[in-house]
Amino acid sequence: MRRLIGTGLRGIGFTFFALTSVMVAAYAFAFLKVLPYEPQNPYMASFAIQGLVVPMHFFGAGLALLLAPVQASGWIRRRWPAVHRTSGWLYAGGVLAGGVSGLGMAFHAQGGWASGSGFLLLAVTWLLVTGNGIRFAVLGDIARHRHWMAHSLAMTFGAVTLRVILYGGMLVFKLPIEPVYIFAAWASWTFNMAVCEAWLRWRRRAVPLHASRRAQAA
Repeated sequence: MRRLIGTGLRGIGFTFFALTSVMVAAYAFAFLKVLPYEPQNPYMASFAIQGLVVPMHFFGAGLALLLAPVQASGWIRRRWPAVHRTSGWLYAGGVLAGGVSGLGMAFHAQGGWASGSGFLLLAVTWLLVTGNGIRFAVLGDIARHRHWMAHSLAMTFGAVTLRVILYGGMLVFKLPIEPVYIFAAWASWTFNMAVCEAWLRWRRRAVPLHASRRAQAA
């Protein structure tokens, strides 16, 4: 019964992860069409002076977010490893484009350096963590590859967490945009990484425990 409940909760969690990732990725791609047509919007005016890094970021980060559920799916990884590998390289390309462009966008972030430094550190960490995950995959160290890529996916999912914080803070709690934005610039990815690390540590403890129980039952 406990195993059934655990499986159900994991299924619900993955479904939420997949649906929200696809929704925000679709928003990012749709946003690319809006960029050239709203110069009167302060956001668009800020984006306009940044040149190609803005569409590069929305496309790259959107692609990474769209492929995140494919990369996180153990079912796909076990049954179609070629799909996992191919989508993994595409995911890495999206992170590269999104991360490099994010470095430039951080200097123009709303809220000034208080939020920009959060986005800058996010971009650097995102690139390094994903690069480390790829390195371990090439070396054949699958355990470390999965560990690092789990953190990469958590950071990619920061695009969803960012919007939850922004909409929750501004629309639900009616808070001023600037402090909410500064908080979101840091919390959207550090919170995800903390949750990811806690989950990975729980799994490391849980797997030997389950194995011990199976051995005792046998």
